[in-house]
Amino acid sequence: MILDPKQLEGRPKVLIVLHQETSTPGRVGQELVKRGFALDIRRPRFGDRLPETLAGHVGSVIFGGPMSANDTDAFIAREIDWIDVPLREEKPFLGICLGAQMLARNLGARVRGHDEELVEIGYYDLHPTDAGSRMMSWPGKVYQWHREGFDMPAGAELLARGDTYPNQAIRVGPAAYGIQFHPELTYQMMVRWTTRAAPRMALPGARQRRDHFAGRFAFDPAVKTWLDDFLDRWIGRADAPALAAEAAE
Repeated sequence: MILDPKQLEGRPKVLIVLHQETSTPGRVGQELVKRGFALDIRRPRFGDRLPETLAGHVGSVIFGGPMSANDTDAFIAREIDWIDVPLREEKPFLGICLGAQMLARNLGARVRGHDEELVEIGYYDLHPTDAGSRMMSWPGKVYQWHREGFDMPAGAELLARGDTYPNQAIRVGPAAYGIQFHPELTYQMMVRWTTRAAPRMALPGARQRRDHFAGRFAFDPAVKTWLDDFLDRWIGRADAPALAAEAAE
């Protein structure tokens, strides 16, 4: 969905943090625009600054990338430290893959690879916890692209588990979430990832390229339904509060 910049004037803004020049917010960005929000896209890796407060934004999303939350690059440390802002201000925050690992690091938890060097690249089973099931319905399989996971941070609530990397979705406080999987994935993104990073599909535990596309046909409708429901609860719409905030009133 492409809107003229003039159509976005006056819309409440969601801060979007990306990590590569060609990265996009994918379906998450598309759905946020459909809900009446404007996207304030920043790439700290290439010099963009992050705001000292989210007073001018209704929420924020840190997306994934090929780098590690353990890397020593200055922008990685800045992003990890910056997560203090949405946590302190209790503004909706979503970390996806690398963004979730950054959230865990901010809270003092470790980010590390699997003991047997297994990766998750492709579709894998997802198991909601009791807390996750009380919150909402979850898809049975989700799309993954990572070779590191995160330990459970102190004070976080586990919402969904995986078989290879156990911590797949967490909630911190009233409005911060971290998810290891990729609901933002579009078909075009899958083509790009599986083409440019084809060698990663030879890593132990990875699915083959044909299985990525077959899995999308079978499993993506449930992921899209989950994303719609999650966004309703997490940030709502520009003209309506999130369901979680509404329920808390």
